Amino acid sequence: MNKTMVMTTTALVALASHVAADDIVIGVPNWASVNATAHILEVVIEDNLGLDVELQNGTNPIVFEAMDKGSMHAHPEVWMPNQQNLHDTYVKDNGTVVMNQNPVQASQGMCVPTYIAEQHDIRSIDDLSDPEKMAIFDLDGNGTPEVWIGAPGWASTVIEKIRARSYGYDQIFELTEYEETIAYANLANATQAETPWIGFCYNPHYIFVTQELTVLEEPAHDPATWTIVQPTDDPDWLEKSEASTAWNGATLHLHFAKALEEEHPEVAALFAAYQLQPEDLSAMGKALAVDGQDPAEFAREWVAANEDTVLGWLSN
Repeated sequence: MNKTMVMTTTALVALASHVAADDIVIGVPNWASVNATAHILEVVIEDNLGLDVELQNGTNPIVFEAMDKGSMHAHPEVWMPNQQNLHDTYVKDNGTVVMNQNPVQASQGMCVPTYIAEQHDIRSIDDLSDPEKMAIFDLDGNGTPEVWIGAPGWASTVIEKIRARSYGYDQIFELTEYEETIAYANLANATQAETPWIGFCYNPHYIFVTQELTVLEEPAHDPATWTIVQPTDDPDWLEKSEASTAWNGATLHLHFAKALEEEHPEVAALFAAYQLQPEDLSAMGKALAVDGQDPAEFAREWVAANEDTVLGWLSN
């Protein structure tokens, strides 16, 4: 951050100079782009608003509950509608969390490398119910192909399990769940060797920068075909759920504790003005997950290189 940017917020620094350590706590779930954005926000707040920031790892439910209770203050990257139940509880019902109104447009679905789509004519979600075509994904040779549906604890993983049942390919595949870093390392290895891979994908994400992927075609989203029951709400959630058309797009929003509007209005204003583009998040994820950059060093370099963007957040 150069001197010009710091000088534009002298008054805010003066207002914040008396506060104690760890004034702002930002939640950091387990994917690369949110780690990058959390570190960027840490740099912007500490350098321009004179507040101490702590980053704490946590799952989506933990971060939302902590914002509700006041022990955390922000979640930089909430996927909607994936986190709709948490949004409804804490934004709509409790009124303790605020959603930033500058969304990043996103998408999600099932992907294969484009060379697999072309070589084996796999282009549609319906192809996943074809045992002969799907035999190429039996990587361990046990007679059952494997598909990665997401990481444990992701809201999208629950919904992908519902989608697999609704489309019927749960009868063909073993639905596997493990951490994203492993899944996309497997994807990178597969594309290098031009071997089969299939799994959940979402964009913005660095995999769309580093790989050539084909998102499988699906019927357009129809709300009448989507009934999502959460596992925490009903032991028979899977049988009572349906999701037999495409995701209804997606948006990413920063969420923050409403208490900040009184406790640290300058931070609330920053969070409300915060905005990034999809390509920003994809590049950030690549920098951390693929290029191996240190998150703190990356954040300082990014802030210095994107002064106009940061000034826009601070001037509202």
